[in-house]
Amino acid sequence: MNKLKLRSQLEQFFMEDIGEQDLTSNLIFSESAEGNIVFIAKEKGVFCGEEIITAGFNLLNPEIRTEIYLQDGGTFEYGQKIATASGKISDLLQGERVILNLVQRMSGIATLTRNAVEVLNSNATKVCDTRKTTPGLRMFEKYAVRCGGGFNHRFGLYDGVMIKDNHIAFAGSITKAVQSVRRNVGHMVKVEVEIETQEQLIEAIESKVDVIMFDNRTPEEIKNWIKIVPDSIITEASGGITLEQLALYGDTGVDYISLGFLTHSSKALDISVKVNWDEKGAEE
Repeated sequence: MNKLKLRSQLEQFFMEDIGEQDLTSNLIFSESAEGNIVFIAKEKGVFCGEEIITAGFNLLNPEIRTEIYLQDGGTFEYGQKIATASGKISDLLQGERVILNLVQRMSGIATLTRNAVEVLNSNATKVCDTRKTTPGLRMFEKYAVRCGGGFNHRFGLYDGVMIKDNHIAFAGSITKAVQSVRRNVGHMVKVEVEIETQEQLIEAIESKVDVIMFDNRTPEEIKNWIKIVPDSIITEASGGITLEQLALYGDTGVDYISLGFLTHSSKALDISVKVNWDEKGAEE
């Protein structure tokens, strides 16, 4: 992840939660009271959030000591200790919820992605994400997909040309849309076109696009249509594909299967935080 962007976004998240102060912690604990918190897994899954824990607590207080027992992408079991953070109690409690929310969310996405990769069970076809991410959390969620063994599609409207049905409708045809793009785009940018019919497929091939997406097509349709796609063109299947259908789409021979549910329908993993007091520090 981009460390500058990570710090900036964490600052925004903390400001949203803390506001002027953590009223409860500041009224209960002295400035010198210290303790530690332990992140414990309440279910098995794939961990994602190493930088969230270290950078998050460091942002609140550089003197907080963190120890992470797993690398991103590593698996954990129920009851396993994931990480600890030690330092001033007020600082730990200020950061606990924001950090835990992100770690739970990202670990849930990483776990679901790992599940999808294992279900697909293919060396030829790759699982990738979409732009169906939570506003403000795209960097975190796409990083979690990578930790789960998946790949990233474009990050936004700015880093790849993707000509969809509405672009085609406004432009008049795939050919016209691609020609407009080619006249203006740099040589480093790939051009992808979404197709829904065999006629559109042929038009996209003749337009020499870089990537063809089979949108909302059945595995049988893709199997038949992909036969005429040159090896130089990358292929992708997308559109409402479920976990149960993955193997069927993997058999079509496409290079990528993009899955919106990896980010828009993932469940946050159950991870809890337990607090241990340093009695001496609490008495001071």
